[in-house]
Parts: sequence; structure tokens; C-alpha cells
Amino acid sequence: MTDMKHNLTCRQSLASAFQALSDEAVKAGWSEGDVALALAELAEERVIEITARVIMEGSIHPQLVAGGRNG
Repeated sequence: MTDMKHNLTCRQSLASAFQALSDEAVKAGWSEGDVALALAELAEERVIEITARVIMEGSIHPQLVAGGRNG
């Protein structure tokens, strides 16, 4: 499936930066558990923001949403 492959490629490209961020937080004195939880919460908040934006854009431009379904 293309979406899964695309997601895996994206994850691989972000993995080293993600690890570096986590390592820096641990070096600053945060526990690995605290860092992992904070990163997961930040990621969840980002997904919620993006989902809300998509929903709002759909409601602002209903003709585009309808056009996409029919086209």
C-alpha cells in the first residue's frame, strides 16, 4: 500500500531528529519516560490541530468538498 510506504519513509526521515530531540531532553535532566510521554502528547496535539484544520477548511469551502466527492 502506497500510504503505508510513504508513512514509513517519512518516519525514517524523521527518526534521527526525533532521537536527537529525545536525547537532548534526557541530557537536560528529564527522564526517558517523561520525554516519551511529552513527545507523544505533542504529536497527538498536532494531529488534533491538523484534523481540526481539515474539518474547518471543509466547512468553509463546502463546494470543494462536494466537488471532490462527485468529481
